[in-house]
Amino acid sequence: MADSLGQNWKNRDFTLSSISDLSSDDASSPGIARFTSDALQIHPESPQIPLNFDLRTAQILKLGPVQSLCTMEGSDDGKSGSYSTGVSIKFKNEEDCAAFHSAVQQWIKENNVQGNLPNGTLTTSKSKFDEKIEPSSAKMYFHYYGQLLHQQNMLQDYVRTGTYYAAVIENRADFTGRVVVDVGAGSGILSLFAAQAGAKHVYAVEASEMAEYARKLIAGNPKLAQRITVIKGRVEDVELPEKADILISEPMGTLLVNERMLESYVIARDRFLTPTGKMFPGVGRIHMAPFTDEYLFIEIANKALFWQQQNYYGVDLTPLHGTAFQGYFSQPVVDAFDPRLLIAPPMFHVLDFGKMKEEELYEIDIPLRFIASVGTRVHGLACWFDVLFNGSTVQRWLTTAPGSPTTHWYQLRCVLSQPIYVMAGQEITGRLHLIAHNAQSYTIYLTLSAKMWGPGAEQGGILQTSSCKLDLKEPYYRMSQPQAYPVAQDQQPQPLVQTQDIHIQSQEFEEPEIMQQLSPNSCAQIDSLMQKI
Repeated sequence: MADSLGQNWKNRDFTLSSISDLSSDDASSPGIARFTSDALQIHPESPQIPLNFDLRTAQILKLGPVQSLCTMEGSDDGKSGSYSTGVSIKFKNEEDCAAFHSAVQQWIKENNVQGNLPNGTLTTSKSKFDEKIEPSSAKMYFHYYGQLLHQQNMLQDYVRTGTYYAAVIENRADFTGRVVVDVGAGSGILSLFAAQAGAKHVYAVEASEMAEYARKLIAGNPKLAQRITVIKGRVEDVELPEKADILISEPMGTLLVNERMLESYVIARDRFLTPTGKMFPGVGRIHMAPFTDEYLFIEIANKALFWQQQNYYGVDLTPLHGTAFQGYFSQPVVDAFDPRLLIAPPMFHVLDFGKMKEEELYEIDIPLRFIASVGTRVHGLACWFDVLFNGSTVQRWLTTAPGSPTTHWYQLRCVLSQPIYVMAGQEITGRLHLIAHNAQSYTIYLTLSAKMWGPGAEQGGILQTSSCKLDLKEPYYRMSQPQAYPVAQDQQPQPLVQTQDIHIQSQEFEEPEIMQQLSPNSCAQIDSLMQKI
């Protein structure tokens, strides 16, 4: 079929509804595209010199059903890998566009062009994304983000959207006159921000059907649209006509790494970013601290009470109670919690997006060490993240910390099915081990330990240890507001540390001391429940 569409390329003109020069602000004009024996010629109707593209070195990319991009390699300064000419062309209908690209392939075939990826296509070999991610997960993922209601949910996270806007606009010096690639562009909002900040051109790469909505949104902002090109495809597969000075993206998931888009962000860095380019954001940190929360523990444990029924329509359900109990504790809890539930100053693990290798995200192993601020039962590990926009003018942090304005990421807590006891000043050690899986998420392995106290504990160094395995893909979304917890009389409220004041080079920073007044009745209730398991 392709050959039949393009077989008459030598004698055919392709009518173009518009021709737009990417390096100029001049208005687009209609024209024609014509193949010669050694080039593709673009003839605008306006009195301009025809543009000649040598198809042995040019890139002809299909951006949409009726839109294509033509770029020609080479520049006046002789730098390799740069492009001196680039035009966006639009056809009157999809049939003309398909025939044009078939003609490109026929020209390449007849002229025995070797070594380049066929123009206007993506690689047909299995991509790196396909090798890592199972098809059913990818299909659900791109379907989810292809729906406007989910984009609206993110856009209405004003902490997220406002921080991105401020980070871009306050750092106009980084964007003005620069080429920007928006990785996983979604609705195209970050591309529009970059264009507002003066970007020379923005390539908005989006793999889901949201790409069509992005085109529509961008076209509805004509003053910015001339400098934005939407490319539908995955960053692992698409080809771009030039290198980027800036990568911008919102690749963060729950616990920073869920959905595994950070890997695509790093791949985009390696494929598209110049050696001196910037990434917005450029650094991410996972923060962790042990917590106590009797209410949450009881809530999760009580879910399994259904399976303690010995006469459910004549059926004894108790054989499955233990399995159900552990199943509920295998779900990380996503909610906003009171920071006073933390029982030790937090620590953090740094991910430098500009330097790390993609493979470093396949497995993340974090040793844990805390000093308890209060004697209590430790119910698990609380986690949140922040990212840094390291602009030349302003450095800005986006944080999801407890006590800060709530985002759509909330915070995450890994709850132990067997809490451990600690005294004030006691050391808590452990390990948080994240292993990526092909459903675009991670399996979490958490272990927390503390030396026991009392007679003989010092001599034997006896440890009490609790572990759990959780699936980050299947969290328990507990979207209730933080409960009001009583504050001890001798505890004075302390302001939260501003994330902007924290230096990423050191983990020696101060957080407010956390004190928690526990109910004796709640401990007895838990102990009674645990004895039944």
